[in-house]
Amino acid sequence: MKTRQTSRLRRGAAIVAGLAAASMMLSGCLYAMIPEGAEPRPSTTNAPDTEGVSAELLPFYEQTLEWAACDSGGAMFDCTSVTAPLDWENPAAGEIELAVVRHQATGQPVGSLLTNPGGPGASGRDFILDSVDYAVGADLIESYDVIGFDPRGVGASTAVTCFDAADMDSYLYDIPASARGTAEWEAELTERNAQFADACEANSAGILPHVTTVNSARDMDLIRAVLGDKELNYLGYSYGTFLGATYANLYPEKAGRLVLDGAIDPAVSGTEVGTTQALGFESALRAYMQDCLDSDSCPFNGTVDEAMADLGALLAAVDRTPLKNDDGRMLGADSLMTAIIAALYSEGNWSYLTQGLEGALQGDPYVAFVLADFYNGREDGVYLDNSTEAFRAYNCMDYPVEDDQAAQAAADTKLAEGAPTIAPYWNGPDPCAGWAHPPTGTRGEIHAEGAGPILVVGTTNDPATPYEWSVSLAEQLEGGVLITRVGEGHTGYNKGNTCVDDAVDAFFLEDAVPDGDLKCE
Repeated sequence: MKTRQTSRLRRGAAIVAGLAAASMMLSGCLYAMIPEGAEPRPSTTNAPDTEGVSAELLPFYEQTLEWAACDSGGAMFDCTSVTAPLDWENPAAGEIELAVVRHQATGQPVGSLLTNPGGPGASGRDFILDSVDYAVGADLIESYDVIGFDPRGVGASTAVTCFDAADMDSYLYDIPASARGTAEWEAELTERNAQFADACEANSAGILPHVTTVNSARDMDLIRAVLGDKELNYLGYSYGTFLGATYANLYPEKAGRLVLDGAIDPAVSGTEVGTTQALGFESALRAYMQDCLDSDSCPFNGTVDEAMADLGALLAAVDRTPLKNDDGRMLGADSLMTAIIAALYSEGNWSYLTQGLEGALQGDPYVAFVLADFYNGREDGVYLDNSTEAFRAYNCMDYPVEDDQAAQAAADTKLAEGAPTIAPYWNGPDPCAGWAHPPTGTRGEIHAEGAGPILVVGTTNDPATPYEWSVSLAEQLEGGVLITRVGEGHTGYNKGNTCVDDAVDAFFLEDAVPDGDLKCE
């Protein structure tokens, strides 16, 4: 069976921030985002930076932005659209639109700070509109115009479009008719993937071959220039680290202060990505289970090994006999695993995982569906974003086809031994096998020679982007400096670790670079 296991990176920092808001249906908690008493500045922008731009790209780089109040988000936010070439290699071939939001600095601005929450496929525009104070710390909000944007193919930008809500429900939640692991099961999932790929090609107006990380990095340089910034200041989370490293490699002379938090190793194969990530989630699941057993409300008992075995039995049980939700959907092992993965992105969500697992043990899948729905961007039967479509589009174009059966067999063995609870529900047929366009991306080290210092933040038990990837990226980058956050959860900045936060803020505000790698307990 051919696999391309990149499918659990998904929404990156956006899922961590979003669950804080989504949890209001479970706990009633929410927080305010706009500094009290702040007043917006007039919606202006600096003259575009067109230095060194070729004649064929000059019409894009010299465009003047028109800012207007956003439909939501409050007085400190304004929005605009940037026109970019569909094909950067052939700028005359067509145009796309990039949706951009700006949270104006509450103090005297020193420049713009672009952000990306991850994915690929998460909305950077919504990330800033909905949770700017989660995306960046208070000192940066005061000093920078914080910029969020939807990359090409995503959200309010020219977007990848595939299924309607009913078809997406079927694709993501329907229980396969055949037993897991059989040839019939594989054929059924392959056909589903082919139908999804066909719908994406039919409904996306020709953009699919151009939805790549390299093109998105070029779009970032365009955004930088039309904002009037000479250099790019950038904070990227999760997949956003790959996007930022790609930018630094393409435009080292334009790379300003870059922080890459929760890194992806650009040199590892798709098979290695999936396997390493599964091991990371298994490790985080074991940490959750120990925390659960230490509490008074855990639905499991015994040792961690015994509790993990019981969880494995629960997954196998719902795989055999799915649980019916009030809306008629059936919770099988795949959706329950999605719920588990969603909650493991942040230690703060572990209590909701306990609720979901306790409910499933009692035959009630409601909370598990809340978690799975959030991961899939679904609310009340409506999909709030196109993260599933965009995620697939980027990965099918970025990751080369792999057909090394020996490497796959070794990965399967490593997966079964190192992640026995997760392994039965991790692999499946390659979802990109029927994609309409061959991948153009390559895997390899990124050095970004000449780009200057770049901070790489890694969390020791990050399940989604395992710590070893941050170590590797920091070593690859010519100017890489590693900041280690010792702890749980996905990404490290603005999560309550003063050591990490102070180092990142000082870099952005004072151009202060740590004297060597930094470990933050």
